Formats: sequence, C-alpha cells, structure tokens
Amino acid sequence: MATACFFVMMGTLSVGAQVAPTVPAQSSSQTLTISQAEQLALKNNPRIAVARLEALAEGQVTREARSSELPELAGNLTAVEPKAGSRVTAGGLNNPVLYERAAAGVTLRQMITDFGRTRNLVGSAELRAKAAASAQMATADDVTYAVDEAFYHALSTQAVLKVAADTVKARQTTADQVSALTAAKLKSTLDLSFANVDLAQAKLLLVDAENANQDALTTLNALLGNERDVAYTLVDETPKSPAVAPEDAEPLVTEAFARRPDLQSLDEQYAAAKKFSAAEHDLWRPTVTALGVVGDTPVRADQITTPWYGGVGVNMNVPLFNGFLYTARAKEADLRAGAANEQVQALRQTIARDVRATVLAAQSNFERIAVTGQLVKEASSAFDLAQTRYKIGLSSIVELSQAQLAETQAQIAYANARYEYEGSLAAIRFQTGQ
Repeated sequence: MATACFFVMMGTLSVGAQVAPTVPAQSSSQTLTISQAEQLALKNNPRIAVARLEALAEGQVTREARSSELPELAGNLTAVEPKAGSRVTAGGLNNPVLYERAAAGVTLRQMITDFGRTRNLVGSAELRAKAAASAQMATADDVTYAVDEAFYHALSTQAVLKVAADTVKARQTTADQVSALTAAKLKSTLDLSFANVDLAQAKLLLVDAENANQDALTTLNALLGNERDVAYTLVDETPKSPAVAPEDAEPLVTEAFARRPDLQSLDEQYAAAKKFSAAEHDLWRPTVTALGVVGDTPVRADQITTPWYGGVGVNMNVPLFNGFLYTARAKEADLRAGAANEQVQALRQTIARDVRATVLAAQSNFERIAVTGQLVKEASSAFDLAQTRYKIGLSSIVELSQAQLAETQAQIAYANARYEYEGSLAAIRFQTGQ
C-alpha cells in the first residue's frame, strides 16, 4: 500500500481518440489547411511559373509557323558610287553593270503555295502548344500531389512528436516516483536505473521526432515557394472515419487513361510529331512565290532613264537534289514520331502499374488503421495491467518498461497508419487525374 500511494498512472492514448496532429505552436505561426497549402503552392511554386511560360512560348511558335502564309513587306534604301568604267567581273552571273544612284523602294513577297508544308508546320505547332498546355496542367497536378504528400507527412511527424513528448512526460513521472520509492527503501536501485534508461530512451525518441518534424516542415515550405522558414500550424482535417479504400483498380486505370494531363500531353506531342513528319516529306514539293517591287530613284546616272521603277513576278522553286538533305530530314522526323508513340505507350503502362500499386497500398493502409487501433487498445490494457502488477510487487520494472515501450510503439504506428492512408488516397487522386 505504501508503494501505491507514491505511484501515479501514466497518461495513455485511447484508440477512440484522435492522435493530436500538432504540438502547441507559437502565437506568431500561421494556421494552414491542406487546401490553403495547395493554393499557395499553385501560386508561388516556381515550377508552375516555368510551365506557364513554356506554354506561352509554344503559342508564339504557332505564330512563327503561320507567318509563312502572310505577306512579307520590306523597305530598301540603296546608294551606289561606282568607280568610273568599273564592272563586277567575278563572283556572279547577274548584270555586272554598276550605275551611280540613290534610291528607295519597297518589296512585297507572298507565298502562293508550298503544297501543304506550311499547313502541316502550323498544325504541328498548334499541337505542341496544346501539349504544353496539358503539360502545364500536369505540372500543377504534380505540385498539388507533392504538397498533399508533404502535408500528410508533416501531420504524421507532428503526431509522433506529440506521442514522444507525452512519453517523456510520463516516463519522467515514473522515474521521479521510482526515485522516491528507492529513497524510501521500497524499491531497489536497479528499478531506478531501468526507469532512468527508459526516460533517456524517451528523450532520444523526442529528439528524433523533433528533427523529423522540422525536416517535414522544411520540405513543405519549399513546395509552397517560401525561401524563408515560415512557421505553420497545420490544421488536421483528417476524418475520424476515413473513406473505404477502392476495391477494384481497373475502373481507376481506365479513368487515368482518360484524364491524366501528362498522358494527354504526350498524345499531343505524338500527333505534332506526325504533322511535322508530313511537313518534312513536303520539302520535295515545289514552292510558288509572288514578288512585287516599287520605288523611286531621285539621284541616278544618265543610263537610268526613269525616276521610278516597279515590277511583279512569280517564281516556282522545284527541289531537284541537295545531297540527300531532305531525305534524311524526312527519315529523322519519321523516327522521332515513332519514338514519341513509344513514349505514349510506355507512359500508359507506367500509369496502369502505378494505379494498381497505389490501390493495393491504400487497401493495405486502410487495414493497418484498424489493426493498429486494436494494437493501441491491447497495448494500453497491457500497460495498465503491468502497472498494477508493479504497484503491488508482483512484477519487475522490466515488465513495466516493456509495456510502456509497446504502448508508445502502438501509438506511433496508429498515427502513421492514419496519415499514410490519407497519403494513399491523395496518390490515387493524382494517379487518376482527379
């Protein structure tokens, strides 16, 4: 009975209660929900800006390709002071006569047709712009999933930190009580040594938990686009009764094929590659161009009898031989289009594998919640029994220490199971393009 008056029961975590997700934060910290974290990342993460700018750049490539269909207008200013009696006698087959003159004019060039090459180039550029837009959406999904994963990991580390802090507090109480009992000659110094060892182990667990928590928050800060270390108090919105894990992965695989923006981007890149391949084959087709010039020559030699000039013409350029350049370019485009198609197939296989693996992980993590919850109940019951036996002298400090350790491990496993399951659901949403 003297022992009982000195011993106070340790605080335990009941399975029906939620694991506290956070430790008390400083008043200067900001509260942050997972939806707020996602919005901050989409606003500030540089990967989002990079994807947006690349999509805008691809839109300008479309304008570049379409420019070949529009007129080209250029202004010309020319002044010549030739050496008397000189002629251009080497380096060209054009008229070698040089006349003194100063003139200004404009040149208008308009492609009439290249028999489909420019049209295919424009189509290829438009598809690449769509692919860049889809890649921008895929980047947003990547960042959102990374934030969700980091957020749930941070919640898990904070829950473990809370368990570690409670464990230190409880074992400190036990060590103080055993110390008092030892001083009263009611317990041996061996019991005190074991109690102090348990306390040191709990403090080591707390140090590791603090480091893991800070690392998780640092990762989350980086994903949110913060260069400085911002203190956040994470709001745990995890439901007490989580949704049941999906039973069949095949409908989710089909949904992923239809909705994944990265797969859409690769599909559009493959279509663009086929269009470009067609454009490269069109290099062998003729190009018909119209040309018009007009201008004035206020200063001129006597041989130039009229002050103004003008003319129009049509030119057809027919490729005949260029050292197999066009043949090689067409073959290269065909091969790159084939490689783009294989990339699409590879990503489809990867998506199917990842969705099935993620569903299996979600099912396993969902079962672990129930198992670890039961483990917490059993460990708490075992600790209560071991504590009672120790108080009345029927067991040693070793049995009590083992019961304390089992309860702490069960609490940590339960906390990890809850947040790992939420992370699995986030992974399923990402894998299926939701």
